[in-house]
Amino acid sequence: MPEQLNRSYCSDDSLGSSGELVAPSIERWPQFEPMLRLGVMASGNGSNFGAIQEAISANLLKAEIRQLVVNNQGCGAAKRADCFNIPCKLLDHRKFNQREHLDHALVKTFLQADVELVVMAGWMRIVTSVLIDAFPSRLLNIHPSLLPSFKGLDAVGQALKASVRVSGCTAHLVQPDVDAGRIIAQAAVPVHQNDTPASLAKRIQFQEHRILPWAIALTGLNWRQGQSIG
Repeated sequence: MPEQLNRSYCSDDSLGSSGELVAPSIERWPQFEPMLRLGVMASGNGSNFGAIQEAISANLLKAEIRQLVVNNQGCGAAKRADCFNIPCKLLDHRKFNQREHLDHALVKTFLQADVELVVMAGWMRIVTSVLIDAFPSRLLNIHPSLLPSFKGLDAVGQALKASVRVSGCTAHLVQPDVDAGRIIAQAAVPVHQNDTPASLAKRIQFQEHRILPWAIALTGLNWRQGQSIG
């Protein structure tokens, strides 16, 4: 990927009717050929996984999901994959003695599926350099805070405890330091006085579903321009 992201599709920030701010605006979708071959990792309900597939079905995101990997048997993401007819593999982290062993299995699974870009769409495990180095500048994560604030677990709870007036979500490239990679897109969400962790998380998640597919498209555009894919 080029050292500087191609920002030709990044217009001014956009302010929503409920006070949410998306930066950059996601009104224009990056276009490229051929379509991206995606791998997705999920641990829970899989709503972000579903949002990615919806963007693909709407012809907004030029991609196909080649492989979903889950680490919890019977999770919602696996059920969504069945509905979408997308291959799903269970890699239970509890059966691996070291994080690196799990990541080796992830790399093998994605390479076998001919995946070129991997998305952590609610993957609740820390990844190692084994996975990061296998997909340099092609491993994307969504985090429920405005990074660099509130990294790690329970970001929504951290934000409420800190009494911030604005929180949000960040789509970013993954590097060895947790939640510290290059930021691709963010959405700011106002925190209401009567917010609970559940109510704030719901509004943040709505924005995650908007920015993550777009961030995948921008990352894919830069990958296409940076290298020739065989």
